[in-house]
Amino acid sequence: MEQRVSLITLGVSDLDRAVAFYTALGWRRHEPADDGVAFFQVGSMVFALWSRTELAADSTVTDTGGWGGVTLAYNTRDRAEVDAVLAEAVRAGARLGRSAAETFWGGYSGVFVDLDGHPWEVAHNPFWTITEAGATRLDR
Repeated sequence: MEQRVSLITLGVSDLDRAVAFYTALGWRRHEPADDGVAFFQVGSMVFALWSRTELAADSTVTDTGGWGGVTLAYNTRDRAEVDAVLAEAVRAGARLGRSAAETFWGGYSGVFVDLDGHPWEVAHNPFWTITEAGATRLDR
């Protein structure tokens, strides 16, 4: 198995509402739209939104409704972008989970929570590089 992640799918309670939220963030849904699932090209990966019930069944898990122990992250090229992305998410309808602040690891980050409760850390890590194409590199 190659060391990579190809697709992240979030289970959502209302697909149209979730698509509207991510579209409000400036993301573009891949067309043609697939019936019942929304795909977005995000750098070298694919991000999808699908019915939470159908995703649980397809993944062979029991959905207890609780947080699944997963946090998504959006890394930025500088600290100012952290504040801008958090503000954009709140304008689109997200809840601000944690205002941006200095971190224990030497960076700057905050958290927004999307309409279905999925937390997104927005962070500037001065030890990583974000390429012009948007790839996150561990090496500086």
